[in-house]
Amino acid sequence: MKRLLRLAALALALGLAACARSGEDRQQLLEAAARRVETGTAVLIDVREPGECATTGMARPAVNLPLSDLRGDRRVWKPFLESNSSKELVLYCRSGFRSGQAAKMLAEEGYTTTNAGSFSAWQRAGLPTRTAP
Repeated sequence: MKRLLRLAALALALGLAACARSGEDRQQLLEAAARRVETGTAVLIDVREPGECATTGMARPAVNLPLSDLRGDRRVWKPFLESNSSKELVLYCRSGFRSGQAAKMLAEEGYTTTNAGSFSAWQRAGLPTRTAP
């Protein structure tokens, strides 16, 4: 029983350390992505719906291109992709799930993508935000 408790305590400690490390890694990923966007080698894309951006705001350098349009007729995505085909596409959403789906779809089409995760992670990293148009 004592051995089981020690193993559980060790697993918990390792899990907490991994969570702390993943937060540091996310911070570094976001800061690096922001630098690439700033230098023009990447573009930042918010894949949430416009109403979500209007409610919470968005990253200052981001363009709002909803995942629904990427999955649909690509009315806004098509011209954007044509004019940014040589750039890395850095994507985020509310939780990182939809941006992950978009990153996967676009990578399968040959684009260079990075899932930056959530808008709240961008905010926690202290990166610039703005109100949505």
